[in-house]
Amino acid sequence: MATQSENIDEKALLDSVPTGLLIDGTWQDASNGATFAVEDPATGETLLSIANATVEDGQRAMDAAANAQEAWSRTAPRERAEILRRAFDMVTARSEEFAALMSMEMGKPLAEARGEVTYGAEFLRWFSEEAARIGGRYAVSPDGKSRLLVQKKAVGPCLLITPWNFPLAMATRKIAPAIAAGCTMVLKPAALTPLTSQLFASVLMEAGLPAGVLNVIPTKDAGGVTGPIIKDSRLRKLSFTGSTPVGKSLLKDAADNVLRTSMELGGNAPFVVFEDADLDAAVDGAMIAKMRNMGEACTAANRFIVHKSVAKDFADRLAERMSELTTGRGLDPDTKVGPLIDQKSRDKVEELVSDATSKGAQVLTGGKAVPGAGYFYEPTVLTDVAADSTILAEEIFGPVAPVITFETEDEAIAHANNTEYGLVGYVYTKDLNRALRVSERMDTGMLGLNAGVVSNAAAPFGGVKQSGLGREGGFEGIEEYLSTQYVGIAGV
Repeated sequence: MATQSENIDEKALLDSVPTGLLIDGTWQDASNGATFAVEDPATGETLLSIANATVEDGQRAMDAAANAQEAWSRTAPRERAEILRRAFDMVTARSEEFAALMSMEMGKPLAEARGEVTYGAEFLRWFSEEAARIGGRYAVSPDGKSRLLVQKKAVGPCLLITPWNFPLAMATRKIAPAIAAGCTMVLKPAALTPLTSQLFASVLMEAGLPAGVLNVIPTKDAGGVTGPIIKDSRLRKLSFTGSTPVGKSLLKDAADNVLRTSMELGGNAPFVVFEDADLDAAVDGAMIAKMRNMGEACTAANRFIVHKSVAKDFADRLAERMSELTTGRGLDPDTKVGPLIDQKSRDKVEELVSDATSKGAQVLTGGKAVPGAGYFYEPTVLTDVAADSTILAEEIFGPVAPVITFETEDEAIAHANNTEYGLVGYVYTKDLNRALRVSERMDTGMLGLNAGVVSNAAAPFGGVKQSGLGREGGFEGIEEYLSTQYVGIAGV
């Protein structure tokens, strides 16, 4: 019987990926002819070499977006909606190609990559439906002497910067609402995983997106290329998903032109298990919340805060489940855990585990890098983690679950909120009153209640504190790409 990997013609798939820059509707070489290699993190081998945009290329992309803005913003909402709907259908029809490509360049198991295609495509469908529902209002002024007209307008040209860990979903989550709102864009995909964005951009062109509306500039010189774009007076919005330090730097740069900003930054998600929780459900949820994308997700459970009375049982069950996971290349049908994205990322995970164990943490399973090619790390569970361990303060971005304990509800909430981040939290309890109390006291933008995953195209995604600004997805997502104009009308 053929395996999944045998059904995928990797060479043909890679041959279908554009390798140039998309500027004003055409695929072009970099102005200096430079390219960079995109690596398979499971093998270290080069998948493709693609154009490496220069500062000049970035400016040409900005020119194209600015020149296309007025005509695009006047396009009928239904026309924008139909382009998005066609793109949804095309991505769905080519789901196996997108899944395999993501697995190859990012490392995630094929089953997870398929899930991302479904999730990512849903933003196209959701915002195709929102495009025709951009509203406003008309009212009589309180004194009756004038009329108030409030209308929504496209913000204008946007710079979209996406991360490497969800190559399709992070692109669609930004591009779809921008298209729906009538904004033009310059997309700078992550240099580690740009191939999915390249393929997606080609689909949008096939779906009828006009030239100049979306421009794509992969580059190894992210700051050098995007810096002048952020300083360009024609740019109106910056949307970034990535680390908090980089986000802070971009916010400072954006302040000069008072840009509209959306920032989806780092996380340090608490996973709280109360004594009355359904432990089977909690372990199931923990596996999803921790191991989705090998733990390389801003929504990944980072700290497992478990009631003392059930902590050992929970940790033992979690360790047993983690020990059963098979590491390997994502296209291998037996793989449950793919590689980390690069050597630097694996080194960081090793350092965090080493710091924790040096302070007394016990390793229930895993605890070391997998020898051989690729950047693999064993699924790991740690207990007896000291309060001053770095792993409790920093985003792990790897398959490691540190478990700490608590005795009272107040103590659990204090542990959960003891972080500069506030993206998402997870709570397991059967007590409805407790669930509501805890949800009100948790300093997070999102909360999974007896659920290990919260991401949904129909829901507002985003955090508080140093996890970011703004929301993506849901009814709120399109508002990030719209400005409000009030027109005062003299007595009617």
